[in-house]
Amino acid sequence: MLDGLGKKLTDIARYITGKAHISENNIQEALNEIKIALLEADVNVRVVRRFINSTQQEALGEKVLRSVSPGQQFVKLVYDKMVQLLGDKRQDLQLKGPDTQSVILFVGLQGSGKTTTAAKLAYFLKGNKRNPLLVAADLRRPAAVEQLNILGKQTGIEVYSENQKNPVSVVSHALKHAKKNQFDTVIIDTSGRLQIDAELMKEIKDVKKAADPDEILLVADSMTGQNAVDIAREFDEQLGLSGIILSKFDSDAKGGAAFSIKSISGKPIKFIGVGEKIQDLDPFYPDRIASRILGMGDVVSLVEKAQATMDLEEAEKLQEKMASLTFDLEDYLSQIQKVTKMGSLQSLMEMIPGMKGNLPENAVNDRELKKEEAIILSMTKAERKNYRIIGPRRRSRIARGSGMSVFNVNQLLKKFEKAKLMMKKATKNSKYQKQLMSQMGNINTNI
Repeated sequence: MLDGLGKKLTDIARYITGKAHISENNIQEALNEIKIALLEADVNVRVVRRFINSTQQEALGEKVLRSVSPGQQFVKLVYDKMVQLLGDKRQDLQLKGPDTQSVILFVGLQGSGKTTTAAKLAYFLKGNKRNPLLVAADLRRPAAVEQLNILGKQTGIEVYSENQKNPVSVVSHALKHAKKNQFDTVIIDTSGRLQIDAELMKEIKDVKKAADPDEILLVADSMTGQNAVDIAREFDEQLGLSGIILSKFDSDAKGGAAFSIKSISGKPIKFIGVGEKIQDLDPFYPDRIASRILGMGDVVSLVEKAQATMDLEEAEKLQEKMASLTFDLEDYLSQIQKVTKMGSLQSLMEMIPGMKGNLPENAVNDRELKKEEAIILSMTKAERKNYRIIGPRRRSRIARGSGMSVFNVNQLLKKFEKAKLMMKKATKNSKYQKQLMSQMGNINTNI
């Protein structure tokens, strides 16, 4: 996620923070490097100019130069300006209460990931106690209706569709169906085009009139950089957007769209697509993104992702198993699967302060986790409960069953044995364990 830009800005932040004293030359040098990094990331030139001028004006004042820790103060200033650039605060969806129907209209160009993102948002809202209905109103792209129906089945979310070519009629009927069946949120997927044209806009305007939406969300491919900004501006002029969802954000190494779109279009980024899985849609927090880009981590998001896969009761049971040394390969498998649900290991590690830019190449490998999962799934229940019974013959059978080598199986068992030894040492420090569980309890009640 914004790896190219993030690495450069993290290096600049580390360089300037390490200085006990900084001068105007140091600040100017750092700002020039930041300017180059932003321009290389395809951030709009006007946005870069405003960002650099504003930061320079404050950085060269006595506030930074005479600070007790001027390097850290400068980085904090860059962070604050970056948060402003990204949109200041999290912008929630403006939906009515659950007793009243809310409508979200999805718009965008073909290939932006609109249909998949509509299903992702429905899944997100379902997890937040809403009752969404997906409406298949993209009647131009071949298989768009079928794609949405498949995604609906995967997520357990109802999809309304009709075998006809009039999207206005489909939307009108869908709204009546939603009201009759007590769906509180209607998400409408509309047709996209390879480019903005009069025919496209007339159709979407007609759909908008029929739907009377609470939210009009543009799905833009973040990897298109400044093109996404131009698309947002044009759609906003025609329809009046309420917000933007940046798809494929996890694959965007530059960040041109994210850093330019709010300043140029004036519309907030409300969500970002962070992977291919249906749960890979995150609310957009400008402060958290800025923190991660500058290598400061994002502990809050990390905790939230952990809480989504493991509650406090599960954590306590796991701690008890570790303390009693009954943690087995079944538990290890469960932890692998929970971590995988949270996202890629690379993105999770970057949420830990100080880790971005400090990870050795190939230190974090999702494929290794998949290998380990396959190996454990090829074991019998007895083998998972007691790894010591896994002798040479069993190892050969497990290797064949998982499609791995005996060497891979041996590696996993050695790794697990080392983990058990570490747990044994940790159990001797009961005071630390109680403190850790207490902190976990506080996190659950405070967030």
